Amino acid sequence: MDVSLFKQTMGCIVLAKYKLISFDKIPSTQTYAHELIASGGATDHTAILAEAQSAGRGRHRRKWVSHHGNLYVSFIYRCEERDPRLSYCVAVAVAETLASFGVRPMIKWPNDILIDGKKIAGILIEYSGPFVVVGIGINIKSNPTVDAYKTTKLDVYSADVPKIEVLNRLMKNLDKWGRVDFSLVRARWTELAALLHKRVKYHGDIVELVGINENGALILRRDTQYLLVYGDEITA
Repeated sequence: MDVSLFKQTMGCIVLAKYKLISFDKIPSTQTYAHELIASGGATDHTAILAEAQSAGRGRHRRKWVSHHGNLYVSFIYRCEERDPRLSYCVAVAVAETLASFGVRPMIKWPNDILIDGKKIAGILIEYSGPFVVVGIGINIKSNPTVDAYKTTKLDVYSADVPKIEVLNRLMKNLDKWGRVDFSLVRARWTELAALLHKRVKYHGDIVELVGINENGALILRRDTQYLLVYGDEITA
């Protein structure tokens, strides 16, 4: 892949199994992906890439600061039904991509990847018709100042990381961890989980995060009671 693609206003090529559509700047790769699906133009393994976003967003439509130099990409995959296990596969894939550059990432439920307790990447998974859109942002050259939490960037730990190499490794890891048996994903996620066996808040109660089960449910313990949670947000 030619790095000059990133300097175009819009480009479209096929890379490995992926059709890659790139922009210099758009409001949101995630929004564009949904628009592509709605128009009937979406295909499996399409990646929407932007150098910068003017209206990037995370979970619950929280603003995602999107300056030049970082990776902002939304992947479109064919997915006939919702699967709670997908978020773990994606989180492990992102963590393994970062680990390949010599860092030690941790996964914080539900969608944050941390290094040294600081957020370096985020994940947003949204379903649309027969597809799922997987949005991923990774801080490479810059990291925003956020009141609610600390952030960091890949350049702090591994200088001069080419964005194209991060993207290449990410796509390979997404395909790898999306194919393997979920027991392997579950084991790796457990190794990387930042809040495992720690006290967290769930609907106002203090509980312990015990792990995840074979179906992708979070296992929480409240005193002697065990809870299975799908898609609910917990906080440290």
